[in-house]
Amino acid sequence: MVATDLEIQVSTSCACEKAVVEEQSITVSARKLLDILRALAEDTEVVLDVQNNRLQVRAGRSRFNLQTLPPDDFPRVAEPGTPTASIRLPQKLLRDVLLLVQYAMAQQDIRYYLNGLLLALEGGELKVVATDGHRLSYASERLAGVEDKREVILPRKAVLELMKLLGDGEEEVVVELFANQVRFTFTGVVMVTKVIDGKFPDYARVIPPNYQKHFSVPRELLLQALQRAVILSNEKFRGVRWVLTANSLRVSCTNNDQEEAQEELEIIYDGEPLDVGFNINYLLDVLNNLHSATVDCAFGDANSSMVVTTPDRADFRYVVMPMRI
Repeated sequence: MVATDLEIQVSTSCACEKAVVEEQSITVSARKLLDILRALAEDTEVVLDVQNNRLQVRAGRSRFNLQTLPPDDFPRVAEPGTPTASIRLPQKLLRDVLLLVQYAMAQQDIRYYLNGLLLALEGGELKVVATDGHRLSYASERLAGVEDKREVILPRKAVLELMKLLGDGEEEVVVELFANQVRFTFTGVVMVTKVIDGKFPDYARVIPPNYQKHFSVPRELLLQALQRAVILSNEKFRGVRWVLTANSLRVSCTNNDQEEAQEELEIIYDGEPLDVGFNINYLLDVLNNLHSATVDCAFGDANSSMVVTTPDRADFRYVVMPMRI
């Protein structure tokens, strides 16, 4: 089975219980076929029968006749040729590192290179970076046999599809980089995607190296406080105010109806007082996609970005710009 929109192509196969008499190909509506199969019981045996340019799907006493199209007219993504780089890693590892950063990708930004995710191989590391210009997420993994520097920008659609397909186990995935394509091969699935042609921003310059103001807080505690506060946030600007004082973090949101939500958290903090605003959705995104018990927040001043890290992943950085409230 092969499906494509000419940007992404996914192919897979399954075993048939009965031998196929002769090889043949058809093109059929993926949506209609999928909807029919979803409506059947999970253990139902399905028979596919091609006759007179129609596909009959039989399941028990159910019959469905679908129109087909000439298979020779089905478009295919061009064969990429010889890869410029290739790596192997467990599916779970690749899926986890993509989950750490994918939420920061832009959506329909005029800067087309932001509508995707940077995948870079350099110095024995796999690095993944996403940014929409207001926040940036970065994560990396150590890999054996990676020396030459290679960078590609995966389209947003390909990243989201890849995370649906990747398993949560130790089965291997092979990632092959080509001049303008990337191919992922794993557990009977081959996915080929075009890459975005453009120059990704210099992410290293965006990540502040050594902020002095910082504190740690239980991730779930902060997440729940923000989830309550967002109820009364401004629906257009989604701003949240953080006021840091000695051993205290006060979180507040207001809206156009002069309503206000306030939350106060006890933290260990002995730095200078700080009053700074953020887009609350950007904070909820990172907290919902992390799984560590605590998060570390580091600051410069009220006009500087905040850096979110976790104790269990030294390779992870999330940078979010402040906003005026």
